[in-house]
Amino acid sequence: MTGLYSDPLSLVQPDLGVLRKAQRGDERAFSLIVRAYQVPVFNYVLRIVGDRALAEDLTQEVFLRVYQGLPKFSLRSKFTTWLFQVTKNRVLDELRAVERRPRAVVDIDDAPPLEVVDAPFERLEAIDAVWRAVENLNVDLKMALLLRDVVGLSYTEIADSLEITLATVKWRIYKAREEVQLALAREGISFGGGEVIEVPAAPPV
Repeated sequence: MTGLYSDPLSLVQPDLGVLRKAQRGDERAFSLIVRAYQVPVFNYVLRIVGDRALAEDLTQEVFLRVYQGLPKFSLRSKFTTWLFQVTKNRVLDELRAVERRPRAVVDIDDAPPLEVVDAPFERLEAIDAVWRAVENLNVDLKMALLLRDVVGLSYTEIADSLEITLATVKWRIYKAREEVQLALAREGISFGGGEVIEVPAAPPV
């Protein structure tokens, strides 16, 4: 069995000298920061909004806000935590009017990190199914899950970025994985211990 998401590496913090220069308005130093973090920011935003053009625009706006806010950024904080806090705020601004779809609560005893079978074709199908399920999560669950399993932030960094408690982070990630696994089960995708859960066919109309 192979985890759907390989263990994400924590984002490296920027060089302190480069960061200080960027805070003083050095455009070359800031361009190095953008180059280092624009891909993870873009991927994160894209998975939330689901529109490439919009994600590109939002990513540009995120780094504009970062540039404007850098002079006041405290070097005692982790840059990546602050970066994704800025990203979260910009994305929420964009999604503020979007109504969240109601979701049924389903009890599952355990929701481990997602796993799928190793066969290449089945794995590709499973990955597609997972991203469809992630897309359907509400934005709170989606943000927490992506920051952990895609971006690679620690639980503490996620709590700081989303401005919520550590307990809330853990619950949201648990709930997000639970809902994704339920969606996989409905499609007969293998996860966890390798068991394929078949969903009965719908009765004829």
